[in-house]
Amino acid sequence: MIQGTASDVGKSVIVTALCRIFAQDGLHPVPFKSQNMALNSYVTPDGFEIGRAQGIQAEACGIDATTDMNPVLIKPTGEMHSQIVVHGRPYRHLSASDYREEFLPHAKSLVVEALGRLREKHGIVVMEGAGSPAEINLKQRDIVNMNLAEWADAPVILVGDIDRGGVFAFLVGTLELLEPHERARVKGFLINKFRGDLSLLQPGLDWLEQRTGIPVLGVLPFLPDLDIEAEDSVVLDTYVSRSEKAAGKVLDIAVIRYPRISNFTDFAPLAAEPDVSLRYVSKPSELGHPDAVILPGTKDTIGDLTFLREQGLEGAICSLIEGNTQAQLVGICGGYQMLGEQLHDPDAVESGQVRSAIGIGLLPLTTTFIPGKRTVRVYGQTIDNLPVPLHLSDRRLLIEGYEIHAGETQFLRDISPLFMLQAEGMEPRQGGAEDAPHPEGAVRADGRVFGTYLHGLFHNDTWRRAWLDGLRTSKGLEPLGTTFASFSRKEEAFNRLADVVRSHLRMDLVYEISGIRPSAEEGKL
Repeated sequence: MIQGTASDVGKSVIVTALCRIFAQDGLHPVPFKSQNMALNSYVTPDGFEIGRAQGIQAEACGIDATTDMNPVLIKPTGEMHSQIVVHGRPYRHLSASDYREEFLPHAKSLVVEALGRLREKHGIVVMEGAGSPAEINLKQRDIVNMNLAEWADAPVILVGDIDRGGVFAFLVGTLELLEPHERARVKGFLINKFRGDLSLLQPGLDWLEQRTGIPVLGVLPFLPDLDIEAEDSVVLDTYVSRSEKAAGKVLDIAVIRYPRISNFTDFAPLAAEPDVSLRYVSKPSELGHPDAVILPGTKDTIGDLTFLREQGLEGAICSLIEGNTQAQLVGICGGYQMLGEQLHDPDAVESGQVRSAIGIGLLPLTTTFIPGKRTVRVYGQTIDNLPVPLHLSDRRLLIEGYEIHAGETQFLRDISPLFMLQAEGMEPRQGGAEDAPHPEGAVRADGRVFGTYLHGLFHNDTWRRAWLDGLRTSKGLEPLGTTFASFSRKEEAFNRLADVVRSHLRMDLVYEISGIRPSAEEGKL
């Protein structure tokens, strides 16, 4: 089990690395995080919702993700309330106190049963903790840190982040706050995000081992531009400023960062394009005059639409799109819903409150939030004569991605859809109307405003470059054409991460701690 001294110390990335290393070594690994709090979710091949980190870790293992890998997902909808997702389906909206008092006392069996199924099917389970195991106020009903390690009888590697400072105090302080039987589970330390001369750190490592009797298993370097999807939007704080990023970039794309932004990993391929400056914007003064503005997904569509208005962003965006420019406006999922004329939540689905709102009004749509959630992987193609200025010869592009939303959207007047989509693995007669081939999304006649429920749109390499090259040609620039393949780039990132971690981690001690030996056949992936 990988635990950390705090949130965002790198637990998810280290679990991802170990998953790929163990897969390379022939151990048939699987990730597990019993309880995850994240707005960046992942749809499994069988149509259920889990935390994105566990989905990515499953990909690093070379296996399909299942809800057993993350049986409890917490999706915050406000300061004190969250939607609780159990085995990939919405369970209830609960306050923090109700979750602790009503849900957690019954959660042990749910978690242990999921873990048991994984252990039966896989050679090694790589478990991930949450936050810190030393949160005194949370430990009694913990289902994700030391209690889970005890239920699983799992050894623990404790990770500290040296980049934030005070790593020795974090590590020793965490140990001091653990009970003796918990402390005995910690079999090794791992120091993450190190920059500099390791010889200058060595006296501290020696002191740490002498003080605690626990070995330092490795010091991992700070890895910029890792190209592995993050789960927590806190990583957006690390994006460099526009002036630093814009050098040599001819396309400026602004993503609106509202408080409940979700699935921001939709835009990772855009950030990796050589001609794109991708920025996250929270106020009008940051907007400028981009070539495209993207309204991303959100866990609170009406609340984040209110944020846009209070910040003055709605007016700034509309002025940009309706002004004398060629800028485009794209809405993904909740952003798509915002672009319509009306939003209704009569059953208090989104936030626990009955609400309605007037939309931005750039597309003739109305959205009603209903209980339940559509989570499905889909595939299809763009419609004929799509007015979006894509640069390609065959405009009927094949598309795939996933949907994850509670809203039902209807057209108020005739408007062109974007795609014809079908649920993955579903024959039309097996599913409902939404699982048969059906029109999806909407685009304004001038092609400058469009929206879709399709997450992962920009992971479609041909579509992404066709759209970007359409932006280029509207500026009088030559198209760039194919730059990279998203799948290959992800695989290269997994292997690069595994190589770096393997070279800086004492894998002999890791295997000794785990009690498992690698098979003779290595490099299976």
